[in-house]
Amino acid sequence: MTITEPQRTPHEVGTKIVLEASGVTMRFGGLTAVDDVSMQVHEGEIVGLIGPNGAGKTTFFNCLTGMYIPTEGTVTLNGTKLPPKPLKVVRAGMARTFQNIRLFGNMTALENVMVGRYCRTSSMALTSILRGPKFKREEAATRERAQELLDYVGLSKSTELLARNMPYGDQRRLEIARALATDPQIILLDEPTAGMNPKETEETMHLIFKIRDSGMAVVVIEHDMRFIFNLCDRVLCLVRGSLLVEGTPGEVQSDHRVIEAYIGGDEDKEEIA
Repeated sequence: MTITEPQRTPHEVGTKIVLEASGVTMRFGGLTAVDDVSMQVHEGEIVGLIGPNGAGKTTFFNCLTGMYIPTEGTVTLNGTKLPPKPLKVVRAGMARTFQNIRLFGNMTALENVMVGRYCRTSSMALTSILRGPKFKREEAATRERAQELLDYVGLSKSTELLARNMPYGDQRRLEIARALATDPQIILLDEPTAGMNPKETEETMHLIFKIRDSGMAVVVIEHDMRFIFNLCDRVLCLVRGSLLVEGTPGEVQSDHRVIEAYIGGDEDKEEIA
């Protein structure tokens, strides 16, 4: 089977800034994992975050999503400062996936997506326990929306499968569906193609384009450089917790500092073809 590599489709990035990180620094004792990193993400934009292992990419994600309280700096969504609490960050409109898949293995695909939807429901504990009319209405709407999202990510036939029995690539897509169930304005994907074969990687690229085309902003951490440079509108490269370079995929790809960061510098060479 021939794998055709999708190309970035022409589109206009919005002028509205959805996410802004200003001077984010994260220290663990004497270790500075993220050092004064700033980033803006616009509506309908795909931003890539690259860097060697240990560059601080996932730590930066954790600062953005409220899992860590930054030592310094601020994170705002639509101009409003985000509290360092994951649930409040999700309700504000930011969702994420994880480098290591975090699904509920003994729940079905549909149930996993429904879990993501519950941050948008309002039934209180007593109503839920008694299974009153409001609970039943919200449960039916949650189930319907979860099925729509499974269809959206290409898992319409996996509704009743236990998550642990699904193929690896499908589990990755299921995690994206669960994140989308929170109704985000921006979604952060931490290595969404890790461990995938070429066909699964291609399908994931098309899915991210589809999400982008809906008007949502996307930030992606990825080690597959071919994937990231064909996917993103803009790329940031972190090295040892600091922002090394930011630019278009072409600019970052050709920057000798990025090449040196990945494979080591050579004082006798100005460029590596």
